[in-house]
Amino acid sequence: MENVSELEKSESILSLQSTIRKLEKAFSQMTQHNANTTLVKKRLHAASVGLAVLETAWNQRPHPYTREALAEARAVLSGLLPSIENSYAKLKAGSPQKTLLERRMKSVKLAIQAIDDLSSL
Repeated sequence: MENVSELEKSESILSLQSTIRKLEKAFSQMTQHNANTTLVKKRLHAASVGLAVLETAWNQRPHPYTREALAEARAVLSGLLPSIENSYAKLKAGSPQKTLLERRMKSVKLAIQAIDDLSSL
């Protein structure tokens, strides 16, 4: 994995934790309204896998995921990037939302890279 500063590591882990909380809230609200939760469930699982692999890479914490689960999470995370990038492009420079999305893009890209690194072992 590329050289990542301690600040970037911390921001990436916090960003994925925030993403997970956001997805958990969305899942809960959608469940209450009997909405289809399939997509949110997949994204929540992928974000959780992404967080686990970053913690594996940086903090030597084990993760319980199979190669298949890693591959599925990688595909879902990769699919998130275009929508994050589109939202990012529409925001004004220096806005808090733009900073949040910068960190989210970075954390997702690092999680994808960590999954790739684990898969190549």
